Amino acid sequence: MKKNTFLRWLKPVLVMSLACSFVFTAAAQNYYPADIGNTWVFDSVDGEEQSTYTLEGPEIIDGEERILLKIRTEELSTGDSDTDRYFLTVGDDAIELHKTIFELVEPRAMVTADFPTPVTFFPLQLELGDKWQIAADADVELEIGLAISGKSATDFEVVEFEDVITPVGTFKNCAKVLLGVNFTAGGFLNLDSSTHQWFAPDIGPVQFENNDGLIFGLVSSNLLTVPTEPETTEEDVTSEPSPEEGATPEPASEEETMPEQPSQEDVMPEPVPYDVTGDGVVNILDLTFVASRFGGNDANADVTGDGIVNILDLVLIAQNFSN
Repeated sequence: MKKNTFLRWLKPVLVMSLACSFVFTAAAQNYYPADIGNTWVFDSVDGEEQSTYTLEGPEIIDGEERILLKIRTEELSTGDSDTDRYFLTVGDDAIELHKTIFELVEPRAMVTADFPTPVTFFPLQLELGDKWQIAADADVELEIGLAISGKSATDFEVVEFEDVITPVGTFKNCAKVLLGVNFTAGGFLNLDSSTHQWFAPDIGPVQFENNDGLIFGLVSSNLLTVPTEPETTEEDVTSEPSPEEGATPEPASEEETMPEQPSQEDVMPEPVPYDVTGDGVVNILDLTFVASRFGGNDANADVTGDGIVNILDLVLIAQNFSN
C-alpha cells in the first residue's frame, strides 16, 4: 500500500480515519446518516487509491451490541488493502467509541485501541466553533514481533460551513472539520499534524484530505439520488459533417504522434535524506524499517554509520520526519 505518512499508519491512535467517516449522528442537522447498510466510496484525486466505508452490524463485542464501521482502503494498481474496524454506540448526546481494530498490509501489523470507558467520538449536535478532543492509547504489534505503544490527543473543531465540489456533484452547506493531532511514543517521538474533513447534510462524509494534502472525493453512495437522463430529441442531435468523397485525411503531425519524453530529472528524483524505504518521505515506515533491524548491522538501517542499528538511528529518523 502507498502509505507515505505516519498518521495513516497509526490512525487508531490518531483517529484520523475515524474522522473521515463520522456517519452516526441523529442531530437535527443530519450530517451523518446512521442506517446500517449505508455505503460511501471515495477516490483520491490522483486515481491511485480508493476508500470504501460501510455500516454493518450490530456486532457483539464483550457481550454488548455495537455498530461496526468498516473502512477498506485499497491501492488500485496492486490490489493491496488495509481493513479498519470501529465499534460504536449512539448515546443521548454523542456517538461513543468503544474499540478499534486495524489490519495493515504494509507493514504487516495489527493495531488495537480499547476504551473501557467509552469516549466521545462525535457530538450529536454540530455547529460552527464546536470543539472536542479524543485521547487514546494504542498497541501496535508487527509481524516481526516488535511492539510499539503510543499516546495521542486529537483535537476537533468545526471551522466553516461551505460548498464542496466532488466527482458526483456539488454539496451545499458542508461542515468543514479541522483535526489537530499530537503523537508521542518511546520518549523520543513528539509529532504534530493537521488535516480537514467535510460532511454534507443528509449525506455524511463527502471529502477528506490526508496528512500529505491529498484529497479524496465521494464517487458513490446509496444516499445519493441518481438524476434521470433527459430525453434526447432529434433536434438535439448534431452530426459531424462527413468528409468529401475521395478526400484524403491529413496525417497527424509529428508533434501530435510523438509524446514528449520525460527529462532525466523527472525519471530520477533527488533522494530524500533518511528515507530508508525510498518512498520519497521520512515517516513511520522508515522508523519501522530501522526498528525491525534493531541490534543488527544492516547498512540500510544504520543511518548513523557506526556499524550497529541502535536507538541513535531511531532518534535520527524520528527527528527528520517529513512535514
